[in-house]
Amino acid sequence: MLRVITQTQTRQFTAVPAGGALGIDIPARDNLLDAMAFSKGRFAIETTGMPTLYVPSWTEVSRVVEDCR
Repeated sequence: MLRVITQTQTRQFTAVPAGGALGIDIPARDNLLDAMAFSKGRFAIETTGMPTLYVPSWTEVSRVVEDCR
């Protein structure tokens, strides 16, 4: 399981192994992507047995979301 935590939303996904990493599918129009891009400061990605990642919500996140749409 993989959980994405933003300032306004928390969502849990079933992650699948993908080339030595974990992958999840999020539709391009999902509002979770907006929540990740516009979180104040950072958002978190948690998965069992691994350290929590705290990702800054810099403009690069917004650019990736825009490019996906």
